[in-house]
Amino acid sequence: MLPPPCYIGIDLGTSGVRAVMTRGEDEIVAQVQAPLPAPEGKDGERRQDAALWWEAVDRVLLALGQQAALETVIGLCVDGTSGTILLCDSGFRVLAPARMYNDRSAVAAGRRIDAVAPEDSMARGTGGSLARLMALLEEVGHANPAFALHQADWIAARLTGHFGSSDHNNCLKLGYEVGAERWPDWMSAFDFDLSLLPEVAAPGKPLAPLLPEMAQRYGLPPDCQVLHGTTDGNAAFLAAGAFEPGNAVTSLGTTLTLKLVSENPVFAPGYGVYSHKLLGHWLAGGASNSGGAAIASHFSLADLERLTPSLRPETPTGLDYYPLPAPGERFPVADPELTPKVSPRPDDDAAFLQGLLEGIAHIERDAYARLAALGATPVRQVTTVGGGAANDAWTRIRERVLGVPVTRAANPEAAFGTARLARLGLERG
Repeated sequence: MLPPPCYIGIDLGTSGVRAVMTRGEDEIVAQVQAPLPAPEGKDGERRQDAALWWEAVDRVLLALGQQAALETVIGLCVDGTSGTILLCDSGFRVLAPARMYNDRSAVAAGRRIDAVAPEDSMARGTGGSLARLMALLEEVGHANPAFALHQADWIAARLTGHFGSSDHNNCLKLGYEVGAERWPDWMSAFDFDLSLLPEVAAPGKPLAPLLPEMAQRYGLPPDCQVLHGTTDGNAAFLAAGAFEPGNAVTSLGTTLTLKLVSENPVFAPGYGVYSHKLLGHWLAGGASNSGGAAIASHFSLADLERLTPSLRPETPTGLDYYPLPAPGERFPVADPELTPKVSPRPDDDAAFLQGLLEGIAHIERDAYARLAALGATPVRQVTTVGGGAANDAWTRIRERVLGVPVTRAANPEAAFGTARLARLGLERG
């Protein structure tokens, strides 16, 4: 009997590169990581030498080969930070340090984009990769750039020798119209050669086999396919749960963020809501300013551990809170002046804490309802990631408020999700 096929997922994160090897139906065989130095820059700039990414990828692939035999790996996929972009020439030489996903220095370019881009375009402002690309083009001048590539695109190109390709997810913030599957006409308003823009394919679609020298270096089979990748956020979603309409992932971290698999796309810039296309469905998401930071303004971690056993998840407090760390909300309410509501405060600290947790659960409920009102598939089940996922009492509160099953993610690692994308992409052909 032939051994089950294996897959590799590579995640390029802010602090490091991680790789996971899976076998068959997502059994983890090996996982390794290598650190990355923090991006550099001032006055809104965040830059990084792409050579650092490649060195880290090389280390994790070599380390995987020390942990497991890689000759049964049939697919490899890469995710990267959303909006990180670089330029290289026709000889594939990187022309300047990459501009990272959190670079906000291209203010003038952002204004030019806002003057012509539709209100629902994710390329608007300094938060999209289009503004960073325009700043890079001005920076490199007459260096004859040939390819504009995102972080995941460039690593996949190094592995395959196939430059000039990207995926729907990474290109959303560059201006790509995913529904129409084309670069929009309004981009012709800018004075750069649009041939720089990559050809775009669906995440998980085969890109090219490994270069022979790459296969030999890492002990991978010569016919191992590299597939089009995705963003780190989408990879983390894939890691957390099944990809079916109505399935959602809530991240309970400093803020409250959520993503929902939908049969229909949702775009609502006023709420910061947009949709990625992934595996034949849409992934709609938004983020509230509520979350862990709102709780931390009242209780320490030690307080939470002490008070949590006294919570009564099945008995509502009746407190009508809207916990925020500071005034201002973006989703499910778009109100930059919204003030936190955390009163009246009961004498019992456990009751106050439960009121805060219930308030955030109500925000989560309203957020999924907002997505549904905008046209998304109604939520059917929620998987939880982030620090708050470990609080079982909060999970029970949220399950009561949401009215759907709520579980904790078994594996929230983006690299695991990217390995899963490689498997699903090959299985779907």
